[in-house]
Amino acid sequence: MLDVAIIGGGPAGLSAGLYATRGGLKNVVMFERGMPGGQITSSSEMENYPGVATVMDGMSFMAPWLEQCTRFGLKHEMAGVEKVAKNSDGSFTITLEGGKTEQAKAVIVCTGSTPKRAGFKGEDEFFGKGVSTCATCDGFFYKNKEVAVLGGGDTAIEEAEYLSRICSKVYLIHRRDTFRAAPSSVEKVKKNEKIELILNAGIEEVYGDSTAGVKGVKIKLADGSIRDLVVPGIFTFVGLNVRNEVLKDGDNFICDILPTGQVKVDLKMQTSTPGLFAAGDLRQDAPKQVVSAAADGAVAALSAMSYIESLH
Repeated sequence: MLDVAIIGGGPAGLSAGLYATRGGLKNVVMFERGMPGGQITSSSEMENYPGVATVMDGMSFMAPWLEQCTRFGLKHEMAGVEKVAKNSDGSFTITLEGGKTEQAKAVIVCTGSTPKRAGFKGEDEFFGKGVSTCATCDGFFYKNKEVAVLGGGDTAIEEAEYLSRICSKVYLIHRRDTFRAAPSSVEKVKKNEKIELILNAGIEEVYGDSTAGVKGVKIKLADGSIRDLVVPGIFTFVGLNVRNEVLKDGDNFICDILPTGQVKVDLKMQTSTPGLFAAGDLRQDAPKQVVSAAADGAVAALSAMSYIESLH
């Protein structure tokens, strides 16, 4: 039986693995179907992690984490988890893709979140063919071309700024005239001559053809008129969906879930189910910052260690 099963390999999961193994637990496995690193690996710029003064992209920033976090014995199993179940003896069964199961004394779930779809006409049809949620991944394809960005939060602002360094022009479309993003980031965008703000507006439709992909975006302005932007690409940053599926048992969850989909936890990252912890974007009121996710992982690991100790 595993001491701790960690589900998810982003900053929260890696940090939990580091603290759990360095704290003396011998049998700790982190389940992550791909390479660890999490959502931050698709970010174009990381400049606010305390102690890391060098500005770098998310992939470069996360590169040393796996080596450091596995130094004390954390094992990484490249497998997706389908569900977590609480057993009658207090332990947990982790069901992996393909039906294989693992048993664990405690579980830390760090499955994070995924970008939301905006819901406009043509979004699904052209997803991956001109509609993207990752400027770092796809920005290069639009070098010296015009693109559109949808959103008003930190991610949208940062990615618009990033795209302005690659593209000839960036249209930033936002449904309001105020932004949720950090004021310093908003100021930078407002001063950027390559970024045009289109405020109090929404996307009616993305159009193109199945072979060439996106050819343009129709925007509904505040006065009801339609503006047609002839652009080959649009990047959408309209929020995140919490990935809580592994905690579902039929129609119910195995712990308390808030209306937002986030997991209810206390200050120790403990859920309503003893021995089950949640960290990072998955937990309630998550600030969706790497530094917070890493701290959550450390807290969850320390709490899991205390929990396991209490079983003896």
